[in-house]
Amino acid sequence: MRSASLLNFLARRFAVDMIVFRDPRAADPRPHLPPGLVRRLHVVELPPHARHTLARAARNAARLARRVPPLMDRFAGFGAQIAAATRGQRYEIAVIEHFWCAPYWEQAAAVSDATILDLHNIESVWHARCAQAERGAPALAHRAFQRISRNLEEEWLPRFTYLLAASEPDRVLLRTISPSSHVLVYPNSIPLAPAPPRRKENEENVIVFSGNLEYHPNISAVRYFRNEIWPQLRERWPGLVWRLIGKNPHAVAKIASGDPRIELSGPVADAVLELARAKVAIVPVLAGSGTRVKIVEAWAAGVPVVSTPLGAEGLPARAGEHLLLADDAPAFRDAVSSLLADPALRDRIGRAGRYLFECEFTWEAAWKCLQFLYPATMEGSDALRD
Repeated sequence: MRSASLLNFLARRFAVDMIVFRDPRAADPRPHLPPGLVRRLHVVELPPHARHTLARAARNAARLARRVPPLMDRFAGFGAQIAAATRGQRYEIAVIEHFWCAPYWEQAAAVSDATILDLHNIESVWHARCAQAERGAPALAHRAFQRISRNLEEEWLPRFTYLLAASEPDRVLLRTISPSSHVLVYPNSIPLAPAPPRRKENEENVIVFSGNLEYHPNISAVRYFRNEIWPQLRERWPGLVWRLIGKNPHAVAKIASGDPRIELSGPVADAVLELARAKVAIVPVLAGSGTRVKIVEAWAAGVPVVSTPLGAEGLPARAGEHLLLADDAPAFRDAVSSLLADPALRDRIGRAGRYLFECEFTWEAAWKCLQFLYPATMEGSDALRD
């Protein structure tokens, strides 16, 4: 969604050529792009690799030995294809999504006047926090990848004309890693849509967690909630259902197994409408970086949120007004229970979250942060430029 917001902004003001990577299991992206959004699309095919536990462990052991982070390794080796896709062109701006593609700065800078690296997370911080949430070998691996990522960040970040950070705390952290970099905040956002109906009679007796359920911080969040928070909530609120929505539900199926009151919905067509069916959205996140789109989506749905402080990091929300914060399992249980017991409190916090979303986290609101890319006027001429 972050990449989509940036792409849509650029496509309104420039002629855009787009290079994307495709996993062998993913659909061809060409039919899914709106007509006219990009001028040319080049698809780089990633090689297949096994996803079972032993294969992942073997790959990560090899990466540790070679001192290369997992995703930087996965997306490496396509410089010749990218150079071929851009040969003969000259661009005003080259945008690279995600730090693990930062080494393609060499191909981008060769054909562009300015280069931008959009940092969804700060990888060294992400690995450090994953290490804190894990034990044993996974924790040791994350600590090693933290050091490796930090060295690579110090090498690559200063090369870019601009860095885009997801939040002000991330901007401050990036300046400590790369003091010479020009870092700008570009918040995570979603398209503006009408607020779903939030009448008491439409609410289901459900609390909801959303996201890519194969994403490591989401797995640790689900495990933490299942082990430390859900048993007592389940006992206190008979009939309450905990619903997990998002792609790759297989990744948490074992954690959720054995309890008929835990539902795995899988991917949904509209996350905001799905979230609006629940009484409370939970964000028991213990690791990660950037900001959580799941909170922005819950705000858009008008659903009250209970989050850990780290889960809400980087968002300009006031505890008790736009969401409830809980820094341990008992506090998290109590916060969820307070919302379940009080429809008026749910309504007040849900409405405040929706208002904050409309003010700061729609695509149009986020695009104001990109004025530097088109300084004459945000509306300006509709003429496209290479």
